[in-house]
Amino acid sequence: MRIFHILTICLFTFCSSISATLAQTQTIAHRGYWQTEGSAQNSLASLQAAERLGLFGAECDVYLCADGELMVFHDPTVTIDGQEKRIEETSSSVLKTFTLKNGETMPTFDQYLQTLKACPTIRLIIELKSQSLSEKQQTELAQKILHKVQQAGLSDRVEYIAFNLRLCQEVHRLDPEAQVAYLNGDLSPQQIKALGLTGLDYHIDIYKAHPQWIREARELGLKSNVWTVNQPEDLQYFLEQGVDYITTDRPDLLQSMLQETSVR
Repeated sequence: MRIFHILTICLFTFCSSISATLAQTQTIAHRGYWQTEGSAQNSLASLQAAERLGLFGAECDVYLCADGELMVFHDPTVTIDGQEKRIEETSSSVLKTFTLKNGETMPTFDQYLQTLKACPTIRLIIELKSQSLSEKQQTELAQKILHKVQQAGLSDRVEYIAFNLRLCQEVHRLDPEAQVAYLNGDLSPQQIKALGLTGLDYHIDIYKAHPQWIREARELGLKSNVWTVNQPEDLQYFLEQGVDYITTDRPDLLQSMLQETSVR
């Protein structure tokens, strides 16, 4: 009877530990919740749909275009009137004529922030894009994004990510309190911590090659995010690994999995 009692306690402790690990993971919609009716990648509707789904966050991509305006779009080029144009070499007045798949025109960053204000329960994960920017332009991109966020009173509701390490460091330099995560996947949690950044946001393959990095990040007080995870078996794997955030094109599926876990 005593052995049975000990085994019961051990099993309860183990299950509680697993549940706690799963419960800490939160959902980020990749380019917003765009796989739903009336939405499109990086559209204002995708941010609104992500909030309605009750997500932790929605990711968006921000470029500095030729006239200094900030535009929200993912790809470095866009086709307008049959001509391919690089976002960073095109004026916002031209880019605003491009129509997204849901009928919206390409949004400005200002429009995105105004929409975020009207969606009070969700965070915005801002990816700073710098395909061909000089270091001076990179600094301008970081300064303008941070200034607009601060002006809008949204500093506590945004986080920043970038593949460009210098850009991550610029954001941290300009706002030491900002949540900044590195995307490229070539630095360990210890190196991220030493740089003063707050997290690592790595591709699914990077974490599978270095599964210990999620635990090491947690021990160092860093946040871990994984992208872009869409298959059920991969979602389950990272839930079991205890990653802090999962960025996915299927936020509705991940939310369902998290809800199922919470009622077990």
